[in-house]
Amino acid sequence: MAYSIALAGKGGTGKTTTAGLLIKYLLKTDRKPVLAVDADSNANLNEVLGLEVTDTVGQAREDMKKGKVPSGMTKDVFMSMRLEQAVMESGDCDLVVMGQPEGQGCYCAANTLLTNFLDRLQDNYPYIVIDNEAGLEHISRMTTHNVDVLLIVTDASRRGLQAALRIHELAQSLNVGVGKSYVIINQVKSGAPDQAMEMLNQAGIELGGVLPEDDTVYDYDFQGRPMIELPDDNPVVLAAYEMFDKIMETETAKASGHTV
Repeated sequence: MAYSIALAGKGGTGKTTTAGLLIKYLLKTDRKPVLAVDADSNANLNEVLGLEVTDTVGQAREDMKKGKVPSGMTKDVFMSMRLEQAVMESGDCDLVVMGQPEGQGCYCAANTLLTNFLDRLQDNYPYIVIDNEAGLEHISRMTTHNVDVLLIVTDASRRGLQAALRIHELAQSLNVGVGKSYVIINQVKSGAPDQAMEMLNQAGIELGGVLPEDDTVYDYDFQGRPMIELPDDNPVVLAAYEMFDKIMETETAKASGHTV
């Protein structure tokens, strides 16, 4: 069964960039193949990974609704086929995008379809990275059910941290099967602010790590260059690798019954 890591956070905190850095880390440390999942209705994980979206889970459902099922084929068989087509294969990292319904409509059906599809795929990958949409709604819809680690990305602002803590509290209160939550503070000028650490300690949630501000990251983002291509000696990449090493070491030790 795959080891699943989900990312959450309010908009603009660098959640998707952090997901890309995590995937870069997993590939670098030979934890592959990786299934990248974009569960954000405003999909852009593919841009971070340098991949083109050719199909989505939402589009597969729309095709079925529009009666595009071939004669003699059941809807179940058609959906199974279309969902398999929605997996964009790319070497050691495949991508699945939830997508969205055409026009106005609720994302719940596509979300449920994606969640059930992931249950079928998890035996094919040792690691799954799920980039969720911003805010709280994806947790209430149980997109992130039964994940080993939830990484909540925030900036160093008080409002950002409060949003991160609300996400953590909601995940706990809904009992959606999150094994462990960590907060990642992104775009920091110099270390984790004392106030931030006080807020995390009071809430009983662990700091996963801190990622610094970096002009190269901004340049990549502005130019539309894949974040996964950031050089390994970039300060953000180095900080991310150190952070993920710590998290994975802790989780591995916990799984084996040891403490770090």
